[in-house]
Formats: sequence, structure tokens, C-alpha cells
Amino acid sequence: MSTASFATRPLPGEPRPYAFPRFERRTLSNGITLVVAPVHRLPIVTVIAVTDAGSVADPLGREGLASLVAAMLAEGTASMDGEMLALRFERLGTSFSAYADWDVGVASMTVTRSHLADALALFAETLTAPSFPARELERLKAERLAELLQLRTEPRGLADEMMAHFVYAPESRFARPMAGGAAAVEAITARDVGELYTARYRAGGTTIVMAGDVSTDDALALLEESFGVWGGSAPAPIAVVDAPSPGARTVHVVTKADAPQSEIRVAHVGIPRIHPDYFRVTVMNAVLGGLFSSRINLNLRERNAYTYGARSEFDWRRAAGPFVVSTAVASEATAAATREILAEIDRMRSEPITEEELTLATSYMSGVFPIRYETTAAIATALANLVVYGLDDSYFDTYRANIESVTTTDVLEAAQRHLHPERLRIVVIGDPAEVAGPLAALDAGPVSLYDAEGSPLGS
Repeated sequence: MSTASFATRPLPGEPRPYAFPRFERRTLSNGITLVVAPVHRLPIVTVIAVTDAGSVADPLGREGLASLVAAMLAEGTASMDGEMLALRFERLGTSFSAYADWDVGVASMTVTRSHLADALALFAETLTAPSFPARELERLKAERLAELLQLRTEPRGLADEMMAHFVYAPESRFARPMAGGAAAVEAITARDVGELYTARYRAGGTTIVMAGDVSTDDALALLEESFGVWGGSAPAPIAVVDAPSPGARTVHVVTKADAPQSEIRVAHVGIPRIHPDYFRVTVMNAVLGGLFSSRINLNLRERNAYTYGARSEFDWRRAAGPFVVSTAVASEATAAATREILAEIDRMRSEPITEEELTLATSYMSGVFPIRYETTAAIATALANLVVYGLDDSYFDTYRANIESVTTTDVLEAAQRHLHPERLRIVVIGDPAEVAGPLAALDAGPVSLYDAEGSPLGS
């Protein structure tokens, strides 16, 4: 083989056609929505139940309640304790998991087709007849309080929490931790758990997604048998406040004395997932900071050697989640890295990206799209997101065409509409003795100092 053959990079071929697995929607007699994607490659089925019980439903002063309710589902039912419940799932070759994100509560399992009927009966009992034992509630609360103590010493998690605190208006649920702060978690009672469950976990507000070796008719019959007695109409929608904190660009330094490096977050309120500019913004962010080859990562990692990695993202929610740039750098590089992040945001707004940048981003996003959905769990999760965000049934089949249709002009216009340098909140977890002065010299906004709880120390 000649030497030249090693020096010539092979050209990529044309993308192969791709079709997302076909799926159908049905409605059970009690109002549960069923979405089924028959995929018969392997004798397994993934089941995901989505309930309208996300953290946006937390009462004021009880933040973290939705997360606790979801976690408590696995701690026992009316007929068995949590240990027996876990053993029963294990005997069927599966396990039950549940959590709440900002928008919904989610429960899931993956099981072989031969055990599907028995597993669904157990899954249904777990969702419809939880016992919420007081002892387990206190244990889970204690675990969360221990996590919060650890968070105060872990800069990365603290930076994410403080970013939300400074980005959103004080009245927004998004300004407080999804799993709750110490005072809120301590205040949660067994009565609170029962009341939120009764209000939000209802048949009419639940969608069950099944993907795998099952037909739509079989899935419907199995769910009617296991869930048919569960009642309740859909709960009332939650009015979510996603307003930004007032004022112009500011710098917030959260004290971690003697820290050798800083965690940096540069953020503002973004857009809802259902926004019509979603694809333009997605491609724009890929070029800015969403891929390894993005401008922010190449600048901070490759050109300046400030960090091992830097990225940007839009955190998609039903309401407007945050746009955030994240990185960690040595203390002495904090101001310089922040300056470069701001410069890249400004550059994205002021001039079109190159055709090469556009092609690199869209080719990657289009190319990896099909391999994201090779398992029943991935397919079921995708369909659950379709339900949560109210996306069109054609979303997956048109995804690549929508990505590939984005132009350099679209990217520039999306950046100008949805990147807001004047609204940014620059949050740094680090040693103020090392970083406060250089950050003030950037003239990126007034610099304020805080302790690890977010309480002001001065400016």
C-alpha cells in the first residue's frame, strides 16, 4: 500500500435513509394515554410511565417534594414493603426506577416479553398504591440533607445551583434547587407527600410508553388489566414563572477560599423546548459550544489551554430553561477565560458562521441521530419526550431534514434573537482573593461576593 493512501482522508458517503420505529397512540378506558412502538428485534419491552408531577408542582416552601414523592414510590405498596417490592421485581429480571424532573414524574422498567404481564401488574401496584412509609421518608430526607452538605464542598454542583439562583427571578421555581434546599426538605411531611401524590398522580394525567416486543393490541389489553381500576382526571396545568432576574449583566463570586481553580457559569434564561426556532438554536449552539469542535471549546481548550473542556447548552424544558456556558479553569485564568466566553458569544451574534462550521455541525448531528435509538429504552425515552413537550408525531422522521435545512443566516439570526449578552449572569465558584479583582477589571458588570449558601458578603 502506498504512503499516499494513508494521507488521504476518505470522504463520507451519503447518509443512509432512516425511519424512526412506527408507533401508535391509544387511550385506556380510565383516560391513561398509551403510546406503543412495536420493535421485535429482541424479546424485551421497555415501559415508561410519565405523570404530570414534575418539580414545578412543588408548593412554595416545600421545594423537593415532587422528587421525594417519586423516590418514595419504590419504598413499598399497600401489600408489601420496599425490600419485598425490589425482590419481586428482581425475580422477574428487572428493576423499578422513578424520579421527577422539572416537568414530569417518570417511572420505568425494562423486562423480557415472557415476564411482561407479571411485571406490569407489579409496576401498576407501585404507581397506584404506594404506602409512603414514614421511616423511609425520613431516610430519604436525611440523604438529601447530606447531599446538600456535600454540595457545599463540591464546586461543580454548587456552580449549577448558584447559576439558577442568580439567573431566575426570585419568585420562579427554577431559582431554587429541583431536589430542594435544606429548609424546604426539612419541612416536608408525610401529609405533604400524600397530598401531592393525590393531586398529581392520576390516570387522566398519565401516559404509558411501551417499546419493544409487544403489539399495540396486546399492550392495551395488558394495561387495561393492570391499570384499569386507577382513576382520576388530568390535574390542572401549572402556571410556571420563568422570568429572569431583573437588571443588567452582573458577576457573582461564590466564596470557596483557597480553591486552586474556579467553576465558571455564564448564563441567562433561554427559550422553551417547543419554540419555533428550536432547530436553528440547536445548530447555533452546536457551533458555539455544543460540540467538541465548537468555538468555545477550541478557544479555551486548544488555543489558550485554560481548561480540559468547555461547553454551552440550552436546558430544554416546557417553560424557558437556562442557556449556560460551563467550564472549570485555574484561578489565575478565571478572568481571561470569562473574557473569551463573552467574546465568543458576541462573535456569534455579530457575524455569520462559515459554511465549513455549519456543515461540520449539521453533518454530525444528522449522522449520529439514528444511532441514538438502537435500544428499546432509547426509543421509549424518545417517545416520552415527544409526549412531555407536545411534539408532532413526525418529529423524528423530519429531524434530519430540519437540521440540514438550517443556513448560516438562520444561525446568525437565532444568535441575535436568543443570545443576550446584556442579560448574562456570570457565576464563579472560587477564591475571591484570586478572582474578584481580575473579574472587576473585565468591566463585565458589577462584582458581588457570596457565601456557599448564596448570601451576600459585600462587593
